[in-house]
Amino acid sequence: MCGLVAVYNHNRVPVNAEMLQNMTNMMAHRGPDDEGLQIDGHVGLGFRRLSILDLTKGAQPMVNNNRNICLVFNGEIYNYLELRSWLGEKGHEFRTDSDTEVLLRLYEETGQECVKHLRGMFGFVIWDSRFEELFAARDPFGIKPIYYCETPYGYMVASEIKSLLASGKVDREVDGQSFHDYLTFQYVPEPATMFRSIHKLMAGHTLTIKNGILTTRSYYEVKFIPEHTRSFDDMAEEARAVLENSVYLHRNSDVARGAFLSGGIDSSSLVGMLQQWEPTKTFSVGFESEGYSELALARKTASYLGTDHHEIMVNAHSYLGSLPKIIWHMDEPVADPSAAGIFFVSQLASRHVKVVFSGEGADEFFGGYNIYREPLSLRLFEQMPMGMRNLMGRVARFMPTGIKGKSYFERGSRPLQQRFYGNAKIFEEAEKGNVLNLPAHHAADFSVAQDITSPLYEKAKFYDDVSKMQYIDIHTWLRGNILMKADKMSMAHSLELRVPFVDPVVFQFASTLPTKFKVTHLGTTKRLLREAMKDFIPSEVKTRKKLGFPVPIRVWLKNEWYGWAREVLQASPDIPWINKTHALQLLSDHREGKVDASRKLWTILIFVLWHQMYIEQFSFSPSV
Repeated sequence: MCGLVAVYNHNRVPVNAEMLQNMTNMMAHRGPDDEGLQIDGHVGLGFRRLSILDLTKGAQPMVNNNRNICLVFNGEIYNYLELRSWLGEKGHEFRTDSDTEVLLRLYEETGQECVKHLRGMFGFVIWDSRFEELFAARDPFGIKPIYYCETPYGYMVASEIKSLLASGKVDREVDGQSFHDYLTFQYVPEPATMFRSIHKLMAGHTLTIKNGILTTRSYYEVKFIPEHTRSFDDMAEEARAVLENSVYLHRNSDVARGAFLSGGIDSSSLVGMLQQWEPTKTFSVGFESEGYSELALARKTASYLGTDHHEIMVNAHSYLGSLPKIIWHMDEPVADPSAAGIFFVSQLASRHVKVVFSGEGADEFFGGYNIYREPLSLRLFEQMPMGMRNLMGRVARFMPTGIKGKSYFERGSRPLQQRFYGNAKIFEEAEKGNVLNLPAHHAADFSVAQDITSPLYEKAKFYDDVSKMQYIDIHTWLRGNILMKADKMSMAHSLELRVPFVDPVVFQFASTLPTKFKVTHLGTTKRLLREAMKDFIPSEVKTRKKLGFPVPIRVWLKNEWYGWAREVLQASPDIPWINKTHALQLLSDHREGKVDASRKLWTILIFVLWHQMYIEQFSFSPSV
């Protein structure tokens, strides 16, 4: 895992080496082992290396023999040995054992079509001076980030936003639409960022700059193609084989490996498979509040699997003490409280290993979220005329809060497209006017969250509702939240995090599962995955419900954090974008137990702290 920077100046203006160095240095945490710069007139590439493969000869930027192609690459190519053999048959000679050189030779052989041959996680940039062309790409599911921006001087590309800001040429201006979307999703959906002038390269896309013009294009498309003729047992057997193969390939490294272990089926399965080939170090995190720690479950699973187990307990004080670092490393406001869990468990793991496995993606691919059972529970409403459904919805809205059935009738009255925007939905559209700092910002000035998901629903219109929900999550929640926090929080500690479930071959198989093999009326999720992994895990893990990294912010905002939260909201006469009076009332209502506003408050608080750090530029050093 590494960090990369690329600068492309208009009008052949030479790249400023000092600026490029500053941008590269800003990502030292992504690559503490080595660094390098390559400048070719108006184009410059910078790199920070975390050495994982070929520790002595894999330095970057890497150039070809003719020195007319230069590459900087962040990630891992898991089929690089297969590609190396194929390229060798075509006459390519190798001077290193790294996957970086395989990617370089692959580009020499296939050009921009190289992305279609890769099985891995990656963000890379290639400067091809033969055609005066800068080419960048991001992996199919967005495991590794790529950001880009245009300035009056040209274009810049980087693994992290803070590197682009370090150039001194990027405006620090909040994008109003992004903030509006953030209030719904708790993150900014790609390709936007919270910065008006900075964009994410979308997952499964490439970027090309030629003759001063930047274009992007898609090279990978998510498709569900369920097979209804195969038996459950047959598909479970194939699932096991496919996942074992993925885990085996993800083991490629010349450094120590370990795995996160939460006690749930995803991480337990990974560790169980890893134990076939090597003793595994496992790492777990818990939160110091009753009912918010999985440490006992993880410890029990670790004992069953026979791992070298390590754990860390986080309390309200230690969480709050690390929050500035978490926000700084995240680049954008991401109001997922569990990001801190990955931050702390990565900190623990980095003391023992350099590579760690984690279970991200299993829920999106195999149907693991409890919300995916909703279409089954609401099937009765699908058989009703729309007029009757609308009437039931209107009646439900007048029912007092807390009345049993209110939420059920409200959800059932609305079609899927109107109720599901992905796994997180913080503020309803009608609530945003209360949050916004009026009259400076008006909710009516912005498009609604449904405008983000409507094009996705259109592409998924022939899928059943569960597959539609998976499709939405893969394009929003997985990219913008799950993989984002995994990358940023692990890289904060120079730790490479690998996600064997998020693999094109794994998805190719998972996409063929019929819905009945994913969720059931009985409340089961990931039905087929649980069966496929049963031999690797304790029997009780097979039926254990998903917990993730539950964080007690609901409790802490009432108690230990109340004074701190109030101080943050009162810190300045005018909090940009945020209606301070409404936020303070929300905090008071939460403390008094009138409502659980913890997620809404956290979304507001994270934005305010991020704004102070990145926009107002309050003094902060990540080393503090």
